[in-house]
Amino acid sequence: MDKEHLRANLDEVIWNIEEARISVSEHHIVQLVAVGKYTEVENIATLYELGQRAFGENQVQQLKTRMTVLEELPLEWHMIGTLQKNKINNLIDLRPSLMHSLDSLSLAEELNKKLGAKEANMHCLLQINSAREESKSGVTPEEAHDIYLQIKESCPNITLKGVMTIGAHTDDTLLIQQSFEITHGIFETLGKEGATVCSMGMSGDYPLAIKCGSNLVRVGSALFK
Repeated sequence: MDKEHLRANLDEVIWNIEEARISVSEHHIVQLVAVGKYTEVENIATLYELGQRAFGENQVQQLKTRMTVLEELPLEWHMIGTLQKNKINNLIDLRPSLMHSLDSLSLAEELNKKLGAKEANMHCLLQINSAREESKSGVTPEEAHDIYLQIKESCPNITLKGVMTIGAHTDDTLLIQQSFEITHGIFETLGKEGATVCSMGMSGDYPLAIKCGSNLVRVGSALFK
């Protein structure tokens, strides 16, 4: 993909983010994490040249490969996909800036145990299944607040930075909006617990997510189309 094509895509995404952000408040800051899942590593390097700094991957192995190939660039790496317990040690060694998909108390406990053994820490987000879809992982909205506090108290090697959700998988905008609003409501109640990141919105719904209060969007296909 040539540089000008990528530039046009990035400009369009940033324009959409700005438009949605300002509709909330001029003071509402939104971080863009570019998701490289389906693109070549060269396109990530080109986006870096164009000013993009934060990148996310869905799989630990892919994250490792790309961090290695691009290690000379000062990139901020995010793990955004489901983490299998047998991949925890691999992820700890990669030291991502943020792990978005802490989707259960049992995963948190296992991650904390292995972090402790390696004398390491990790910044994480609690994943909430606000759409209540069986295909999605995450804690239920009802238990999210309590589980967040439990992790905070019992997992000293995990620093919870906020919450993450994936919008409802539907064409019904109201249902998608509802899933975002539920997560943002939980995020607001966790503000006093130090939550600062509300990660919501992907290529198909990020402007709506921002209008519902998201301050971090994970965009892939809209950048690499």
